[in-house]
Formats: sequence, C-alpha cells, structure tokens
Amino acid sequence: MSRRRHSDDTGQPHKRRRTSEPSEIEERLESLICRVGEKSNSSLESNLEGLAGVLEADLPNYKSKILRILCTVARLLPEKLTVYTTLVGLLNARNYNFGGEFVEAMIRQLKECLKVNMYNEAVHLVRFLSDLVNCHVIAAPSMVAMFENFVSVTQEEDVPQVRCDWYMFAFLSSLPWVGKELYEKKDAEMDRLLSQTESYLKRRQKIHVPMLQVWTADKPHPQEEYLDCLWSQIQKLKKDRWQERHILRPYLAFDSILCEALQHNLPPFTPPPHTEDSVYPMPRVIFRMFDYTDDPEGPVMPGSHSVERFVIEENLHCIIKSHWKERKTCAAQLLSYPGNNKIPLNYHIVEVIFAELFQLPSPPHIEVMYTTLLIELCKLQPGSLPQVVSFLCFWRAFINWFSHHLSNFQFRWSWEDWSDCLTQDLEKPKPKFVREVLEKCMRLSYHQRIIDIVPASFSVLSPANPVCIYKYGDESNRSLPGYTVALCLTIAIKNKASNDEIFSILKDVPNPNQDDDDDEGFTFNPLKIEVFVQTLLHLAAKSFSHSFSALAKFHEVFKTLAESDEGKLHVLRVVYEVWKNHPQMIAVLVDKMIRTQIVDCAAVANWIFSSELAHDFTRFYIWEILHSTIRKMNKHVLKIHKELEDTKARLARQHKRRDSDDDDRSSDREDGPLEEQIERLQEKVESAQSEQKNLFLVIFQRFIMLLTEHLVRCETGGIDVFTPWYKSCIERLQQIFLQHHQIIQQYMVTFENLLFTAELDHHILAVFQQFCALQA
Repeated sequence: MSRRRHSDDTGQPHKRRRTSEPSEIEERLESLICRVGEKSNSSLESNLEGLAGVLEADLPNYKSKILRILCTVARLLPEKLTVYTTLVGLLNARNYNFGGEFVEAMIRQLKECLKVNMYNEAVHLVRFLSDLVNCHVIAAPSMVAMFENFVSVTQEEDVPQVRCDWYMFAFLSSLPWVGKELYEKKDAEMDRLLSQTESYLKRRQKIHVPMLQVWTADKPHPQEEYLDCLWSQIQKLKKDRWQERHILRPYLAFDSILCEALQHNLPPFTPPPHTEDSVYPMPRVIFRMFDYTDDPEGPVMPGSHSVERFVIEENLHCIIKSHWKERKTCAAQLLSYPGNNKIPLNYHIVEVIFAELFQLPSPPHIEVMYTTLLIELCKLQPGSLPQVVSFLCFWRAFINWFSHHLSNFQFRWSWEDWSDCLTQDLEKPKPKFVREVLEKCMRLSYHQRIIDIVPASFSVLSPANPVCIYKYGDESNRSLPGYTVALCLTIAIKNKASNDEIFSILKDVPNPNQDDDDDEGFTFNPLKIEVFVQTLLHLAAKSFSHSFSALAKFHEVFKTLAESDEGKLHVLRVVYEVWKNHPQMIAVLVDKMIRTQIVDCAAVANWIFSSELAHDFTRFYIWEILHSTIRKMNKHVLKIHKELEDTKARLARQHKRRDSDDDDRSSDREDGPLEEQIERLQEKVESAQSEQKNLFLVIFQRFIMLLTEHLVRCETGGIDVFTPWYKSCIERLQQIFLQHHQIIQQYMVTFENLLFTAELDHHILAVFQQFCALQA
C-alpha cells in the first residue's frame, strides 16, 4: 500500500517511463545517423537502405528531430557528404513532402550561416545541395539558377574582392561533385557561367599572394593562389569530360530507385547584401610539398591540377576539423580514408597537416595538436610515415613542430646528414634552422642532454650554457662602479631586507648622467638599476619561481627605479645582459614584468628594436616576446571593453525594470553609480586603445627605420639588398600584419597617413599594400 501511495503521490516512476522513451529514441536516431558510413560488417548500401527504412517509420513522430540532425551533419560532417545525400535521396523517394521540407530547411540554414559569417560551413551546405542533384532530390535547372546568382556577385559594385571570391569558390568547389550532371542538363548555361568565371579570375587583384606564400620560391612546387589553382583543376576536369575518379558515390547503387523520385526546385536564393559586419574568409595560397616523383614505388600521386587532388585534400581537412580534439580517433580516421590503396595516402596526410600548421595568418587549431597527431600517425604507421616526415625537415618553418616531435622520440636524428650547414654563414636558413631547433629542444629537455646527443662538430650551433652572467661576482671587477653597493645589496637581500632598506642602500649609488642626484635619489639612474637588477636576478637565478618571487617581493623598488621610460628600457637591457645565454628566462621575465606593470608594452617594443639587441634581432625568441607583448595589449583592451559592455547591459536591464517600478527616484539613485562607472570605463577604453595604437606605431616606425637604413646602406655600397637579414626582417613585418590583422585594420587610416606614405621605399610599402589587399 505504501509503495502504491508513493508511486501515485509523486508520479515519478510512471513519469520517468513516459518521458525517457522519446528521448531514448531521439538519441538512438542521432547515433544511427551520425555513425552511418563508418566501418561495419554490412555494406554501406545495405546500411543506408536499412537506415532510410528506420527513419521513414519514425517520420510521423520525430520529423523535426530528423530534419535537425540531417541539417547538422550536412554542415559539420562534410567528409561523409555523399553518404548523407544518398540517405536524403532515399527518404525523398519514399516521402516527397519530407524531401521538400529538408531542402527548405537547408536553404534557411544556409542563409543563417551567411548572416553570421559562418562561410566555411556555408560552403559545405552549398556542396551538399549540389550533390542532391545527383540523388534526384533537387532539379538541375534550379541549382544552375542558384549558381548564376552566386556568379552575379562578381558584378556588384563597391564590394570587397573577398566577397566575390567566396561566392566564386562556393560555385567552383561544388563542380567536382555535380559538374557532370549540370553540364548534361544545362550545357549552354554552364558554359556561360564558366566564361564569366574566367573573366572574373583574369581581372581580380592578387597583390596579397606574396604575403601568404609559405615558400618564397616556386621550385620544386608552385605555391598557387587558391582560386587560380581550383580554376585550373576545374578546367582539367571539364577537359576530361567531367570524369572524376575519387569521390565515393553510394547513390549510384540506388539509381533505379532515385531516378523515379520527384524532384524539388530550390526556393529563390539571393545572396545577402554586403554590410559593414560582413567578415569574409581571407584568401589562401595552396601549400605543396610533394608530387608524383616523391613516391615512385607506390601509387601515383594526383597532379596539382587534378581535381582528385582537390577532393582528397578537402576531405582530409574535413576529417581533421571533425576529430581534432581526439588525436587517436583523428589519426585512425585519416589512415582509413576511402580509396587509400589507390593513392599515396601518407604523403597526402603529411602535406595536409603541414598545410594547416603553416596556414597564414594562423593555423585552424593549436600547434601542439598537429605535433601529437603526427606522433600518433607515426605509431600507427611505423614502417612508412616516419620516412615521409624525415623528408621534410630542412625548412626553418618547421622549428616548433620538429623540436616537439624530436622530444617525443628521445631526440634521435641523423644529425651528421646536416653537417653541410656547419660551413655556411650562420644567418643562412640551414644553420639558423638547426640552431633554433636545438634551442627549442633544450626548452623541452636540459642543456647537457642536448650537448650529449649532438655531434661535437655542431658545437658552433649548440645552445650556450644557460647560466646567469653576474658581472659583480668576480673580484677582478672590483673597479666597476657600484661593485661595493652590489656586495651590500647581496647581504641585505639574503638577510630578507625590506624595500626601505634597499632604497637606503641604493641612495649611495652615484648617477653617471648628472653631477648631483636629486634629494630623493630616484630620478633615472642607470647605475642604480644595473646594480639592483643584476644582484637580484643573480640571487634568484635558481629557477623561474625564485625569479618571480624576487620580482614580487621588490616590486615597489622596481616601480620606483623604472618610473621613467628610460628606466623601463634600462631594466630590460639589464635583464638581457644577465640572461643573454638563457632566452627562455628572458622571455618569461619580460612577460612577468609586463603583467606586474614594471615595464609597459611600448618599452618592450623599443627595447627589441634597440642596438643592444641587434645581435639577436633575427633570433626566434625575440619575436616570441614581441608577439606575446602585442597579445597582452590586445587582451587588455578587450577586457576593458567587455567590462564597459557588461556595465551598459546592467544599466539597460535597470531601465527595463523601471517601467514596472513606481519609485522613479529609487531608479535614479541606482542609475547614478552605473552611469559614472560607464563614463570611467569609456575613458579607460579610449586610453587603452590609444596605447594599443601607439604600440603598433612604435613597432612599424622602428621596422621602417631599420629597413630604410639597410636599403640606403646597400644602395650606397653597391651591395645586394636581399641579404638573409633583410629577408628575415621583411618576413617578420609580414608576420606582424598577418597575426594581428584584425586589430591593425582598426587603425589602418592612421598607419597609412603617418607611416606607410607614398614616399616610403617600395620594398617596405609593398608589404603594407599586400596586407591591404587581403580584405580589399
């Protein structure tokens, strides 16, 4: 009786049974749809037919859920595109109304993606719709009409080229799937579209290409602009009568069923107009590392202008995008790519991974993901993939990846094969690559380990012993100014002296910049800074943690000594003097000093371009510090801006509540503090943006000064301009533009008016013009 009363009173057992059943069915439907096309004991065709039957039976009760799942997989699982188009084709043949609703839902989703700037997903949706023509779901004439609207965008006036590029890419990239069918049904219209495409591609600007090329030379593999490459592939496909030999087309097995189905016309689709909020994908350059000569014994690699190359690369990119968070799954999916026995799959995979890793302005995913993915692939294919990887390691762009890769394989490498770089100028790419790789390896290990694994002949490229250089530690330097004070400071710091006691000791340090120091004793005094920073960093040299603790304990002393711009700059100079053999220590100390506001971002930028760092100017750690500094400034601006927006939102909510609040005076009292806070935050945002703009002005101005001096020096002396230093400097300038393009674009007018004027040397101005062309 009590059990029945408990059940009747709460209703929980019965309620759970009633609600869980639909949710379980929905989960089962989602699992069945998402997993179709994976490895199975049954054939793909059998699985598709069975799934179509299950979904048809569930349509009366779960139609909206099925529509939602199918639209989602069409957008997010493009590597299984033809599997899902076949499934939709079978459902359309069984239920015409469902087919029509699905097409309408896809068009709605496409419009929404374009509205919110999800252009990569939108390409997948367009490609999916085009393949539905092959499955007799969509009528070919209506698909051609949509593509005509896409191509017509190239005739719009006063729109950026990247808008036209995207619509052109969406059209051309669908043709490997549907070109044959459209050409058979609408050959005249297709010829006209391709003619308009060719006309557009001939007149579009390509100033941006040099900035996006990974390799500066076109030998042995040309680095083509992405639309030009795709156009060449489509032209070859047309020449081959639209015969493509790599796309999995399961719908061919159901041709007798699908050809009887009624087809739908696409709803009218007009590309949404360009607005100020439209952010189109940036142009790309197709990354190439291999061709058919690189694997003469295995299957032949499709040529760079073969549409099969495009299809394979697109699918591999999609697999990585779908599974990048799970490296084991991702590696397994890549190696089980359909048709892997017909192509040199390992070469394609490696090329695609490095194409993403070196994609400009930044990789799609975090860099360490690519390292772990390659390691996983090497484990799964130990007999072949390491040989492919070893083929590539002579280029300096691989430094971050290669050092991480070596650390996972006990730093084993055939170093003697690289001994030819020992006789070259150390600024040349090969020795510089080896030096930077060993530097990075040391960060992942320790100095003696690197010395032990590298042949003795490589000592000139091996990293220096990362010890602290304390100039007051040697008695032979007794004559140095400040030597006695340094000894006193050492004793005081070891005895846990307070900040006041440190100030008292430093007061006796003479100022070499003036005869009589002021009464307080804390105007810019380079010797005070040198004695204090040298001594403190020496005593805290045991670890990063010790150094951080020292900065925290004597923060007040640092802030006082580095109050002026000259003081901040000199603190950084001393840090470099002490730790010049330990680049990682310099990087983390500078990072900490920015965070604790001992130095500011502009000081770091000026220090990096100073003459004291000229010897290390092309070293990687210098640019690591600069980019980290820029990112910190950008985060600071975003943080304050978010605080402002949140406060405005709170005020707006209060105003909404006021409508139902009779006490207006109470509301006014509540609004007052928020309005004052908004005013203060607006001032902080303006100040932070001014600092941000000033930081970029400093960086670009110093770049221009250095490059101009080099160009004048070369012209006067009759020397070739294109030295290794010059190439490195220009590439670093390009890198600044690319990695921080979203921020830089906000201040373009200022930079153009103040720095990148028509009078500037064309070598430097060309970089700015290339950058402007990226979103033109």
